[in-house]
Amino acid sequence: MPLSHVDEAGRLAMVDVSAKPPTDRTATASGIVHMQPATIAAIRARTTPKGDPLETARLAGILAAKQTDRLIPLCHTLPLAHVNVELALETDHIAITATARAHASTGVEMEALTAVSVAALTLFDMCKAVDRTMRITDIQVQSKTGGKSDWNAPPNEA
Repeated sequence: MPLSHVDEAGRLAMVDVSAKPPTDRTATASGIVHMQPATIAAIRARTTPKGDPLETARLAGILAAKQTDRLIPLCHTLPLAHVNVELALETDHIAITATARAHASTGVEMEALTAVSVAALTLFDMCKAVDRTMRITDIQVQSKTGGKSDWNAPPNEA
């Protein structure tokens, strides 16, 4: 299968989506920031030294999704209709889920992944003063709709 971002001469190229009809597109991505239970407790108690890491990460994820085309060289500029970032505190980690929506000729998977990635990095930055053992893992697309086909991650990968 030929690579979609390489032209006949082997040079990198943006995919031409001008002939593709715009459709409603949605993508959901997720990721995990593992941390010490004491760090989770500090976040719950709102005693982390840099302020509220959850709201900061949520906003950072939304803003990052809107900048995806500036961060990833061959991504198209998309008219995002909505981006949502959710953070769930568990015993020893924070689960991040981001959903991006647009009416466009190409998908929004990269926007959802960017939102999760930057939210995770922001959590790391906001909490590194109290927990140097944090790990960011499992960033992946969970689902996408629109375009030629819909897709959901298999249950064992979700």
